Amino acid sequence: MLSGADNFYKSDDVTARKVTFKNQYQMTIAGNLIVPKSVNPGTKNPAIIVGHPMGAVKEQSATLYANKMAERGFVTLAVDLSFWGESEGMARNAVEPAMFTETFMAAVDFLGTQSFVDPEKIGAIGVCGSGGFLISAAKIDPRLKAIATVSMYDMGAVTRNGYGKSRTVEQRKELLAKAAQLRYEEYTTGEQVFQNYLPFDLPKDADPVTAMYHDFYRTPRGLYVPEGRTAELTQNRTLAGDIKFMNFYPFNDIETISPRPLLFIAGDQAHSKEFSEDAYERASQPKELYWVEGANHVDLYDRVNVIPFEKLETFFNENLKN
Repeated sequence: MLSGADNFYKSDDVTARKVTFKNQYQMTIAGNLIVPKSVNPGTKNPAIIVGHPMGAVKEQSATLYANKMAERGFVTLAVDLSFWGESEGMARNAVEPAMFTETFMAAVDFLGTQSFVDPEKIGAIGVCGSGGFLISAAKIDPRLKAIATVSMYDMGAVTRNGYGKSRTVEQRKELLAKAAQLRYEEYTTGEQVFQNYLPFDLPKDADPVTAMYHDFYRTPRGLYVPEGRTAELTQNRTLAGDIKFMNFYPFNDIETISPRPLLFIAGDQAHSKEFSEDAYERASQPKELYWVEGANHVDLYDRVNVIPFEKLETFFNENLKN
């Protein structure tokens, strides 16, 4: 366990309970609603939605952030994206960017209608892939008043271009052709063809990024198996589904979020920092790109001695409480 890693942290200063609510398509979304014990239920309070990394579930990173921000006085809601965790959606582990965006908007519907939440003071945190889904939601939902991302991935860009724009157009076309053939296989067999993106047993020749993810998702540090799944299927997706990210462009029109504030947090050693840099460059003011010195991508999932919770507290205090 890395220093400070505490993914399954629980707080004595909050009350947590499971909740469900419907999205616009009448699909059930599952969440962990966390309320500070100091909150007067007869008052209207600021609230923060937290989205989990792509391929993860709310118990991985999102609920930790929700607990820590609730300790700082915010009502929080960690959600499972549609098709993942305890949220509805078939096929399981499906990729549908528009539905992931809808999850954040449905969470606003839910929180904004609670008697103890101020509907004019709702913000959100998106970790990893949820950072891109949150940006996508914020562009079309002005009810999201303050937006923070952590270790953000643009799942569209990485699927199209690879890391550092290393994937050529020809390689992209080869990937599309492979996915198209797998659709035939899935259609004729009725079975999903999973890609084993993150092997349960780490190969000896694993690249550093795979090893970094394995240290979180495949060890007691962060492993969580939702009911009805197996450990091997967690984090896994089909190529036929994943290819839909090719059409996902969350940063297009990001400047239209202004004047609502944006905070991009990333480790200065993260392989994914290019996505936060890209979003920051495109966004209009007010915006801030905050570097966590020495941190890699996954450090900001669960290392409570590294994650800048004070920075997040200040950001949401300034933009939701005041």
